[in-house]
Amino acid sequence: MIAIIDYDAGNIRSVEKALQYLGQEVTITRQGEEILAADKVILPGVGSFGDAMEKIRQYDLEDVIRRVAEQKTPFLGICLGLQLLFEQSEESPGARGVGLLKGQILRIPEGEGRKIPHMGWNSLSLQNEGRLFRGIPDGAYVYFVHSYYLKAADEKIVKASAEYGISIHASVERDNIFACQFHPEKSGDTGLQILKNFIEI
Repeated sequence: MIAIIDYDAGNIRSVEKALQYLGQEVTITRQGEEILAADKVILPGVGSFGDAMEKIRQYDLEDVIRRVAEQKTPFLGICLGLQLLFEQSEESPGARGVGLLKGQILRIPEGEGRKIPHMGWNSLSLQNEGRLFRGIPDGAYVYFVHSYYLKAADEKIVKASAEYGISIHASVERDNIFACQFHPEKSGDTGLQILKNFIEI
């Protein structure tokens, strides 16, 4: 069973539908016992870093997320869910993230011909043999919607990057923790393969 953490963030239903399409049993929950008992856990999300962390703490989910990491359950953060795994974000100065991974969440800089948010399809440069990308060709396109991006402290955890005037660390992996800045559930066959790879870990 796959648990999707419910902290009132958007985009939960599209993740649920993609997983159900792949034949998975899915529960959307904020109950700690259910999350900790799941075979896999997903933290999706769109919205503001600070507001999201407030909700996560309001529902007593921060410690649950840490315990999922400690017990080595495969865990996937998607979009805002990736950003929340780091310590802080320029979007919400003073707001503390979960801090499971180290790096900076920075605003995408303004630039000629560059629209913010970064919205639409962009290609991935794969590196460091990420388990989410088995069977995915280098240069595959995925769907992004974000105004802030990750610059990971440790390049070795970065499994995919994208270019948008700057280099965006688009996917990271460390032990049982996986995260994507893009939306696999909105990325067609490539995204479904990425979710399938996560399911099979």
